[in-house]
Amino acid sequence: MKNLLNKLGSSLKAFGHSVVSGDIWVKLSLIIMGAGYFGRKQIMRGILMTLLEVGVISSIVGVFMPYMSKLNTLGTVQREEIFDIVTMKKTVNDYDNSLLILLYGIIGILVILAFIALYIANVNAVYRIQKMAEEGEHINSFKDDIASFKNERFHITLLTLPSLGVILINVIPILFMVCIAFTNYDENHQPPTYLFTWVGIKNFVNLFTTSQTITFGYAFVRVLAWTLIWAVLATATTFLGGILLAQFINHEDTHLKGMWRTLFVITIGIPQFVTLLLISKMFGDNGIVNTMCANVGILDFFKHIGLLSPGDACIPFLSRPGWVHVSIILVNIWIGIPYQMLVATGILMNIPSDQIESAKIDGANKFQIFWKITMPYVMFITGPSLIQSVIANINNFNVIYLLTNNYATGNMYMANSHAKECDLLITWLFTLTNEYSNFKMASVIGIVTFVICAALSLLTFSRMIGGDKEGVYR
Repeated sequence: MKNLLNKLGSSLKAFGHSVVSGDIWVKLSLIIMGAGYFGRKQIMRGILMTLLEVGVISSIVGVFMPYMSKLNTLGTVQREEIFDIVTMKKTVNDYDNSLLILLYGIIGILVILAFIALYIANVNAVYRIQKMAEEGEHINSFKDDIASFKNERFHITLLTLPSLGVILINVIPILFMVCIAFTNYDENHQPPTYLFTWVGIKNFVNLFTTSQTITFGYAFVRVLAWTLIWAVLATATTFLGGILLAQFINHEDTHLKGMWRTLFVITIGIPQFVTLLLISKMFGDNGIVNTMCANVGILDFFKHIGLLSPGDACIPFLSRPGWVHVSIILVNIWIGIPYQMLVATGILMNIPSDQIESAKIDGANKFQIFWKITMPYVMFITGPSLIQSVIANINNFNVIYLLTNNYATGNMYMANSHAKECDLLITWLFTLTNEYSNFKMASVIGIVTFVICAALSLLTFSRMIGGDKEGVYR
């Protein structure tokens, strides 16, 4: 951020110097962006910059400005249908669409910011051409510029389209979502029929409020707690389980290593949603697992030891708090360990053999070698992957949603906020948008999720990867 501000300051300083010290062609470039190039016989550059200036200004004035002018209110004219008795048809008034106003307003602001940056860079470039002409240096022609984009600046050519894609697919939707969090966009304010407007930080306050009518604070604390517990347990169990499984398979006394790897890799080959949907049916209240447990006496045993009440007709694997949490963790272990086993197998094969031999000579047993050499090495190598796994589990939509799609909460405070005890922040967000059209609160939860993920990433990366550990394993 500091480097970006320094670069921006340097660019503005150079712009001021260019305007003051530039000749007439540089000053004309303040009005017509291609004028400086025309004055230096750079005809094609001048034509392109002039056309670009005309196109951008025309789009801002003709397309974006009508929407940007209404950004402060997000529209005031609501849609109305009027029956015309003359034509016997319904007519619609010239109404405002809050959604389009916000979307086109954001795009318009980005276009203006990009144009300002291009405008400043263009003036600085024209001034540099002036200095080169005064010093008798060679000025590249338009053909030379085209050739440079195929050679020394080919990286810019390759990065242009991906960068535009990131802006269109990532940056604009993120900015749109952030803005939605400060509006009242919900099921009662659905454009184009109804308008929505700015409400400030009211939605953020509601997320931490618990009252008779607003229970988001109650639900948020519980969903956030389960999200963090799930992320840690899901990552730790699959990570440690994968390492131990790889150790067992690669052990010198283990036979048919290829067969064991194949058996576990099969679980990766099967589409995850198929496995999860099948398990959700098997472990349902009327599923085959419950039938088997009742037949062999496990259901009665659980009642006898107090895990179930006498009136329970089944084991609530996926239908009761506590049970559903444990079931989700166990299922995730089954589908997650094989992948970690493959990762750990590759790492274990590359542990420096000299360190292991030295430890054996010093009298270390197998457990000490595993704990003092193998685990630190694996932790260092897989540090970035572990961070990614934690973030991925915070946003692990598939496992939670597919396993608990039929779960119904009995907690009225949770139900009032459209949340469930087994929800993650991401699944709660999905329910709010997909089923209840509560986009404002979903946007707030999305922002909170991003902040949590960013904070965890920075903290864990600095702790696990920081320092001079590279030299230890080099």
